Amino acid sequence: MHVMEDFKNIHIGEFIKRRIEESAVEMDRITVFMNNTEGEIREMLSKPSLDTEAVLRWSKLLRYDFFRLYSQHIMLYAPAGAMETMMKEKNDAGSMPKFRKNIYTPEIIQFILELIEAGQKTKTEIIKDYSIPKTTLYKWITKYSKKKKEDPAISRNWNGSE
Repeated sequence: MHVMEDFKNIHIGEFIKRRIEESAVEMDRITVFMNNTEGEIREMLSKPSLDTEAVLRWSKLLRYDFFRLYSQHIMLYAPAGAMETMMKEKNDAGSMPKFRKNIYTPEIIQFILELIEAGQKTKTEIIKDYSIPKTTLYKWITKYSKKKKEDPAISRNWNGSE
């Protein structure tokens, strides 16, 4: 069953635990790679936040970019005007690395479209609250509604039922 991701309240330990289960990595391999005891590993998995070095190591071991969860959070929940400020700053010749403006992952697109389908937000609210361009939102709606018609399995998974 599909679970709508909670990008607002990220519990990194839970996400890592879920990835361990999905990838079936053995505890022995984890303890060696992380250089921690099994007890220390279990303690990490119970924490809502971890040191960035630990998150980086987990990302490498489990071949999943856990930092992306935080990027999604910023895209969805940055204070009004923050994204515009960040975009204005992109032209500044600062020393920080520059990244693409917006990277909407399939998970974030699905999250947004599920909010609309469930009636939790209107299209206008999505555009305003998440600073998503109107044309982008409508392209997603068109693209994913076409995919659902072509493949009924997408529709079943989309609505959270198997």
